[in-house]
Amino acid sequence: MHDPQESHLNAMKRVLRYLRGTTDLRLQLFRSTTSQLIAYSDADWAGGPAMRRSTSGYCVNLGDNLLMWTSKRQDMLSRSSAEAEYCVAANDVAETSWIRNLLRELHTPLFTATLVYCDNVSGVYMSANPIQHQHTKHI
Repeated sequence: MHDPQESHLNAMKRVLRYLRGTTDLRLQLFRSTTSQLIAYSDADWAGGPAMRRSTSGYCVNLGDNLLMWTSKRQDMLSRSSAEAEYCVAANDVAETSWIRNLLRELHTPLFTATLVYCDNVSGVYMSANPIQHQHTKHI
């Protein structure tokens, strides 16, 4: 860095303390008999009483191994729980598409379809029906 500050030193010390305190943690990957990509998504519609924003999360597994996960507040306000679930499922599909492309570039293509599980029936119906309706045109 061309102009290190005191805040940079403090940040570096914090990272080093974190690394020293987590030396016993490890990432374990297991050999799996299946190479199927499976994704799960969920959203808590307007869960926060103050801001009324939805909390969404998804995880992606390749066989028995967790590849990625996220949980965060959505940037937009959803008008319904179906919209919140649909948006997080769309993000989940985008991530699984990226993983499939990465595996194809690494010469390890997947030959089975990716399963995406969503726990909201309305969100599943909206993703299965490509026709825009009056109630879903704003999504």
